[in-house]
Amino acid sequence: MSNETKVNREYKDRLFTFIFGREENREWTLSLYNAVNGSAYTDASLIEFNTLKDVLYMGMKNDTSFLISDVLSVYEHQSTYDRNMPLRLLEYVSDIYTGYISKNKINKYRRTLIMLPVPRLVVFYNGTIETEDEVTLRLSDSFWEEHRSDADVEVRVRMLNVNYGRNKKLLEACGPLREYAWFIAEIRKNQNEHDIKEAVNRSIASMPDDFDIKDFLLENRKEVEGMLDTEYNEEEVWSAFQRDVDEEKKRADEQTIRADEQTKRADEQTKRADAAEAELGETRTRLGELTSKMDEITAQLQEAMAEIARLKAAK
Repeated sequence: MSNETKVNREYKDRLFTFIFGREENREWTLSLYNAVNGSAYTDASLIEFNTLKDVLYMGMKNDTSFLISDVLSVYEHQSTYDRNMPLRLLEYVSDIYTGYISKNKINKYRRTLIMLPVPRLVVFYNGTIETEDEVTLRLSDSFWEEHRSDADVEVRVRMLNVNYGRNKKLLEACGPLREYAWFIAEIRKNQNEHDIKEAVNRSIASMPDDFDIKDFLLENRKEVEGMLDTEYNEEEVWSAFQRDVDEEKKRADEQTIRADEQTKRADEQTKRADAAEAELGETRTRLGELTSKMDEITAQLQEAMAEIARLKAAK
């Protein structure tokens, strides 16, 4: 097994979480939190964060909890446009609440109302599919349309487009996030001519020296290479899978269109056959009427001829 393969298996964390979810980067984590929430907290030592299934969630310590204004922030980074994030984050929040109740030794069967932190669910998106700067994803979009209005559960997720050049106000409010967005954009540009490892190294080398994250990336170059190799391999696999799905859907749609056209032609043929049969029925009816008239005329003619024969015999 090569060292590169070992790296890919060892560093499965996302670069986004690797940057913003580490103890030594508390200042960056607080900057991210302030940018997303429009707050102005300054004491990064109060932050308590952890990761769950590659999701960063955090709060602030105080005398009794780890919350910041009773808000629980759950952040995830995505390089694919995943409309199922509300369902996934609902599962994460459920796990987090379970841990919160256990940590604080809360009896959930007591009669008094349990106060829970308010979840704030955010997805940082930097995929290649074009989106608005902010999109609200809702769990109810997964419900059958006729039942959405009376659903008992709803989950809203803010999906923030953090591609470089998008959401400028947000990125300017958090320097490390803006630098991260620049780094990813630079890697994608370099990938046009180089493999991911070379693209990463060239991007780090061209990064301005005043970027706060540059030294961190240099110190953790091998981990960064491994994570991005894994991420971009996953993205490539996902893109290929999505292309296959789109192609299958296209073929299915074409087959449906052809089937609809065949059905339409069959319906038209049936209509023409029904019209011809109706016309034939009308013709038969008219023929029957004509035959009856001819029989009447024949009978009258026979009577006339009989009368003529009788008159001749009388002379």
